[in-house]
Amino acid sequence: MSQYRNSIEYEISGKYALFSDPAARIGGEKFSYSVPTYQALIGITEGIYWKPTFIWVIDAVRIMHKIQTESKGIRPIKLSGGNDLSYYTYLYDVRYQVQAHFVWNEQRKDLAGDRNENKHHQIALRSVEKGGRRDIFLGTRECPGYIEPCVFGESAGFYDDYGDWDMGYMFHSFIYPDENPEHHFITQFFRPVMHDGVIDFHDKTTHLEQRIIRSHQPIQQFQLGTNVQRVEEEYGYLD
Repeated sequence: MSQYRNSIEYEISGKYALFSDPAARIGGEKFSYSVPTYQALIGITEGIYWKPTFIWVIDAVRIMHKIQTESKGIRPIKLSGGNDLSYYTYLYDVRYQVQAHFVWNEQRKDLAGDRNENKHHQIALRSVEKGGRRDIFLGTRECPGYIEPCVFGESAGFYDDYGDWDMGYMFHSFIYPDENPEHHFITQFFRPVMHDGVIDFHDKTTHLEQRIIRSHQPIQQFQLGTNVQRVEEEYGYLD
């Protein structure tokens, strides 16, 4: 697996996970994908360390434990008041290794002065050691995750000699308005193939299908030394 000079590698584990299709969340039932979505891994990595100056790119995820599910009866609160009965199907006893790196957000010309690769990389590495800067969740808030550093590919995984597994048509990620020149809000889908427990998101055979949800959205502006400094102080990025 290719490694970039600003790469980070970490392992995340938890008792439960719920990586559901965003389009299916409006209903009463929720069912997890068998593996984490690219967007879920982005959210986890941003929980470790994030600034609008850069964009995290997930290179690969390695499935360490056997994929197994557990269904639970849930009583969510209805908008009209009272409770409803729903069944959520979670992944049980999950553990993943993740490799990621960051690239500059070229749409953020206002933050060009903050493009110090070594600074952000060192903060990210320290954040991995500390288990993340913010609370980490495995797809949803009721599924906390726990971060620790690792070497991607080391230690035995359940699917090491499994071969190829087509995971089917899945939600991939969002492209937010401040991440593309047209300022569209875009959703992406794909068909990942897991090979010996590893999903390589740079697989050349992978085709991303895009759909525009909203066009030409307004972009929040940042100024170094004002609102950007307050964010750095709040999350401890200045240490």
